[in-house]
Order: sequence, then structure tokens, then C-alpha cells
Amino acid sequence: MEFEFVRNDSGFSALAEKWNQLLARSVTDVPFMRHEFLQTWWSTLGGGEWRDAELNIGVARDLAGDLVGLAPFFRTRTLDDRPGLLLLGSIEISDYLDLIAPEAVIDLFAENLLKALAVDPLQAWEVIDLYNVLETSPTLDALRSAAENQGWTYTQTRFRPSPVVELPDDWEMYLAGLGKKQRHELRRKMRRAAELPEGVEWRIIGSGDDVEQAVETFLRIMALDERKAGFLTPIMQTQIKRSAMAAHAHGWLQLVVLDIGGRPAAGYLNFDYGGRLWVYNSFIDPEYFDSSPGWVLLGHVIRWAISNGRREVDFLRGGEQYKYQLGGRERFVCRLTIERR
Repeated sequence: MEFEFVRNDSGFSALAEKWNQLLARSVTDVPFMRHEFLQTWWSTLGGGEWRDAELNIGVARDLAGDLVGLAPFFRTRTLDDRPGLLLLGSIEISDYLDLIAPEAVIDLFAENLLKALAVDPLQAWEVIDLYNVLETSPTLDALRSAAENQGWTYTQTRFRPSPVVELPDDWEMYLAGLGKKQRHELRRKMRRAAELPEGVEWRIIGSGDDVEQAVETFLRIMALDERKAGFLTPIMQTQIKRSAMAAHAHGWLQLVVLDIGGRPAAGYLNFDYGGRLWVYNSFIDPEYFDSSPGWVLLGHVIRWAISNGRREVDFLRGGEQYKYQLGGRERFVCRLTIERR
């Protein structure tokens, strides 16, 4: 296994095709780790989350020159104000992150990665600080073992919950799996919305629509929520818009809207990827709170996912109660740190 480190934008761009091909065979294949998503993240440093950063992507090839592993790192000052290596996408923008390597080679890749980091004279870091790695990922054990072999300190903690709904074969089976109260509430809210005199319709923004304009409308209404308005700085809006358009260009954006009386009352910016739906962002127009448009639209989205053969609806990070009320199963992402001596 031959290692090199890519530290410039042109080298990052050149990896695009092989990057996504390798990701499709890796221990964790999620939309947040696709090349186009991380390249948009890098263009704004996570919507301004980081001020200073340098690319430091570990690239491993076999003796034939084929790509076998990627450590999509960047160098910066960590949240603990230490020189460190983090995964591109950290921390708030990308709900799941990981090393990129097939399970058959993840142990060898992790071992060679840390060896390469130990001897590279340009590696000015104190800590590898990785967020949002699923607690089921084989990478955790691989890095733990590799760190111990180097005589370095490995620490792992749960970071945030990430509830996921495992979907059955039909809508009625899904409803039957909910608690009695939640099943009644979902049915009641959807029925009551359908009976509104002004009319209710949900739609998926399609190829015939102006997707860019739809994303801008999404962000405008999203900012009506006081809790989200502070988050949606101009550079963060640029980040979300670029991510959405990159997903659209590569065929895995799902933008859904619930209209009441012909006006958008609620919306979800989802990723339709790998046989799953990933619920990434949302808006609810405060004017329509009494009609529970968020619950109603999620009901339609989940029913669509079941009808179209999706295996899961992933609610991503955050322990909001509605995620569990709609069938979310408890799951966590981790933070791990490796400190060299």
C-alpha cells in the first residue's frame, strides 16, 4: 500500500471519479462523503464554520496504482484550540463521516495511515479529532488498534443521537409499528389537513421545475424560524444552496413541499441515496403551525419511501422527539481522538 497526501485543490478535484467509485464499496457509503458534497463544503469551509484550514487528504493505492483508501482530512485548530486533523465535512454540515475504504482493507488502511502520518515531516498536528462516525463503523476498531500499535492514545465517546426508521413493505405495516398514540396522531393530522377547505397538496420538485429558485424559496421560509435565522448566515445559505445543487446535478436531491391554498407551508430538503432517504433540512411557515404541516408532509414522504422501495428514512443527527414518535430507532455517532506521544 503506497501513501501520499493531497494538499491542493487541483489534486482534490482530480480524485472525483475514483473517489465516488471507492465510496460505493466502502464501510460507510453516505451522501455526505461523496466528492461533490465535500468539495462544496470545502468551498465555504462548512458555511464559515472554520476560518483557516489546509487540505491534507491521505491517499492509499495498491501496487497496481488503484485507489484503495482515502482519509479526507484537513488541518486546522480544533475546537479545543489544538493543531489537529479533522475529516472534511466536520462538524455541523455533514451528519455522517468516516474514512473511505472497503471493509476488507480498513484495518490495513488505518495501520498504514497512522504510520504515514507519523513519518511525514509536514504533519504538524497534535490530535486526530474525528466527529460523526457511526458507532457501528468498523473504522473505530481499526483506528483503535492502529493507534495502540503506534503507542498513541485513543479516546472514543458518543457524540449525538441519529435516529433512523427501518421501513416495512407497506404503509399499514409502518403505522402498525408506531405506538398507539403516535399512530392516531399521524392519521388524524393527515386526515385533518386533507379536509382543509383551501386545499392541500404535496409535491416533489422535479426536473421540469426551477430547482435553484425552489432552494432559494426553501431558505427564505426556513429563515422565518427564529431558531434557524441565526444559523442561516449569508455564507451558510451559500453552503446549503451549493450542496443542494450538487446533489441535484448528481441525481440524489429530493426537495418536497406541502402547499396549503397554493402556498408553501412546509418543506424538506432530503437526499435520496443508496436506497434510503436522508432528512437533511426543513422549513415550516409559522402561519400554518396549527395545521401541523411538518408532520403531514413527513407522513407523505414516509409513505412515498415505502411505496418506492426505500429501506430506511434517516432523520440524521439530533434527538428531537418527533423522530422517535415517527418510529425512529436509537442510534449514535461518535467522536474519536488520537493523540500521539
